[in-house]
Amino acid sequence: MNTTHLDWSTLPDLEAELRLLEKAESERVLRQGARAGAGVFRDEARRRVKKRTGKLAKNIISDTAKVDSRTRATAGVRVREEGKASNPRNAFYWKFIEYGTSTIPAAPFIRPAFETKQEEAARAVFVKCNQAIDKVLTR
Repeated sequence: MNTTHLDWSTLPDLEAELRLLEKAESERVLRQGARAGAGVFRDEARRRVKKRTGKLAKNIISDTAKVDSRTRATAGVRVREEGKASNPRNAFYWKFIEYGTSTIPAAPFIRPAFETKQEEAARAVFVKCNQAIDKVLTR
């Protein structure tokens, strides 16, 4: 699968505000921002997927964010694949729809969601981070 990284650490205002926060608080702020950005991609992927039963759309989720350093957090969007095929939390067939097979043409929904919503996701990250920073600093 394609892996793309959006790097916000070069933005001096957000980075300066994060330095003011304690380590635990800055990690929480980064996690919240990363989740907000991933939520934009998740919602767009759910909107784009062809819905026959709705099982696939329900299983498109945003993953928990991880904080690598004081200025870097990651979150992602994935499709759940748990248990047997009959399990409502298993949409293993998403790959066949996204990439196609020898008999089924590809109907991508994850890649186009990412390509069209990058700017909106960036705005969501900044808005959420700024809200969280303001909340922490006003305590």
